[in-house]
Amino acid sequence: MSNMNFHVITLFPDQITGYLNTSITGRAIKNGAISLDCVNIRDYCENSYGKIDDTMYGGGTGLLVYCQPVYDAFRAAAARCDAGPHTIYMSPKGRVFDEKIAHELAGYKDLVILCGHYEGIDERVINEICDEEISIGDYVLTGGETAAIVIIDAVSRLVPGVLPNEEAYTNESHTDNLLEAPQYTKPPVWHDNEVPQVLKNGNKAVIDDYNHTAALVQTLEKRPDMLDSRTINEDEWQKILAFKKSLC
Repeated sequence: MSNMNFHVITLFPDQITGYLNTSITGRAIKNGAISLDCVNIRDYCENSYGKIDDTMYGGGTGLLVYCQPVYDAFRAAAARCDAGPHTIYMSPKGRVFDEKIAHELAGYKDLVILCGHYEGIDERVINEICDEEISIGDYVLTGGETAAIVIIDAVSRLVPGVLPNEEAYTNESHTDNLLEAPQYTKPPVWHDNEVPQVLKNGNKAVIDDYNHTAALVQTLEKRPDMLDSRTINEDEWQKILAFKKSLC
């Protein structure tokens, strides 16, 4: 039994499986930490020639996917869930995806993701089957499949059994509204740039404190907007000033 099940309703299942069956998500699927189920909307067309879209009422450029095949594909996906799934529609009109939402979605056992294509999907079926709409940013893609892959990748790594240990995702960028501290590997000196001495001293408490300050500095310099919902205390400010002074 998988820890989390992803059901993707799509016109292009190969686009989803081609990416997610590789690397970390691919291993997670093989070891049963997560499962991936793609439901092809075309398989639920009522006509014999596979037509799934038509022109829009009121005019407009492009074609819109019918309600009926989407609804039947959803019912097929929902029938494979142990309980009622949480269903999202990938849409530029939805709330913008972030790490907080990833943690929220990771709390569901079954997640159904509906991918639009062409000009989208008839609004009536979206309203009937979807719990919410989610966007991955303020731009438009050719289809919802790429956005669905982003959601599944980000959520999967929070599911037990996908990454080797909890620390692998609790110390990443966007955790605690901070970017990750700079990281280094061998050699200790490269192009006259040396790895900070504190990272080589073996004292975990000192290293953790240094990395926390370095993360604050990174965030202040590169993504100060992330600190709008976080207060930097006096002790942290003192360490930030000392850190910057040490770089001079």
